[in-house]
Amino acid sequence: MTDRLRRAGGFAAVASLALMAPVAGPLTAVLFGAIGLAAALFISEGRVFSLFARPGDFEDGRLNGLAGFSLAAAALALLVTLPQSPLPVEIFVATVYILGFGNVGMEAVRRQTTEPFVAVAGFVATGFLAGIGGQYLAGLQLGAPLEWSAVTFLSIVGALIAALLRELLYERDDPLVLLSVGLVLWLFAELVVTVPPVELVAALAVTVFLGGVSYGLGTASVSGMLTGVLLGVLTIVLGGFGWFAVLIAFFAIGGLASKFRYGDKKQRGVAEGNEGARGSGNVLANAAVALGAVFGFAVVEPTSQLEVVFMFVFCGSLSTALGDTLSSEIGGLFDNPRLITSFERVEPGTDGAVTWQGELAGIAGATLTGLLSVTVLPLGAIWSAAAVVAVGGVIGMTVDSLLGATIEGGRLGNQWVNFLATLSGGLASGLLAVVIL
Repeated sequence: MTDRLRRAGGFAAVASLALMAPVAGPLTAVLFGAIGLAAALFISEGRVFSLFARPGDFEDGRLNGLAGFSLAAAALALLVTLPQSPLPVEIFVATVYILGFGNVGMEAVRRQTTEPFVAVAGFVATGFLAGIGGQYLAGLQLGAPLEWSAVTFLSIVGALIAALLRELLYERDDPLVLLSVGLVLWLFAELVVTVPPVELVAALAVTVFLGGVSYGLGTASVSGMLTGVLLGVLTIVLGGFGWFAVLIAFFAIGGLASKFRYGDKKQRGVAEGNEGARGSGNVLANAAVALGAVFGFAVVEPTSQLEVVFMFVFCGSLSTALGDTLSSEIGGLFDNPRLITSFERVEPGTDGAVTWQGELAGIAGATLTGLLSVTVLPLGAIWSAAAVVAVGGVIGMTVDSLLGATIEGGRLGNQWVNFLATLSGGLASGLLAVVIL
């Protein structure tokens, strides 16, 4: 059976053909399509088969992995040829390079260690450099000037998304990863034209450092760490460091709250799974609304009232997330919880159950977010703006408990409840800001 590193090298060699796109145009799609069809229909033995075959390919007698990768690259190459608003050829090359060469970096690291964090770091670092190299070489052929800060931003975002999807999916899902990264980078290429270099470098340094710390402390899994780093980079680049301060406060305080007296909570049956390390689903459920608000802020007209509204939606959603986290993690340590809808006593850990201690902790978390928000963001009158954020957080907390007591576990899972709660808190803060401020 082929060594994993040799196989990754073979896929990287195929990926390198993407560099034909600037001069070959539509023929690039034809070439990748031909490779995909040959892998699926004609290559069933021999050295080429042995080089590219994954374990499942030996059972099926065809190169499913190579076929899927090549056909996905062909589909992206076709988007480059669109008559109107085509996929930029530099983005196409970078996308294929990120996945093709990122896998080489990951497998090279895996030869030295089995630590998953280090292996993922190998993928991200190699994919990041390959993304920059792909955009540079494509731009060189086209004779087009490059905005290096944008090139760097797109490369790191692409590498992080690819690594996250690789962590969540299976190796056979590389075609889905390739298409997803290409389409997302296409969106970002249209949205972000220039990126302040100093902010970008600082964003990478700060988020990678904090991501490593969160993984080392056990407050985030590998996928949760990747998601957090990606959210951090996007928040700093599209919003600014003030936005990031509010986001990282939630991650830091919420993560530490999950680890606080974890043994006691585990014994009581109310502890987070995975030893308190939050995964990508949990991170996104709590921060998706905040990310949407950052995007909204980035696309609206500068100095418009909507900018401030999106700030309040961002802060209100994270106020909800932190308040709800503290309410659950602290309240779960106390006896005699009561169901929020009927106030009857229920067992600890029951969905929708609250304790007065947990409610106080949640209110404190929402208030802290409000105070931090007015300190780092231009939200207007300090005390009234802080109150708007805090009240939005309390409203979101209450929605979370009500949903937990009524429909969680049946119609909705915990992550959907968290998303709807943060959406409620964010919208409440945004609406209150419009009415009051």
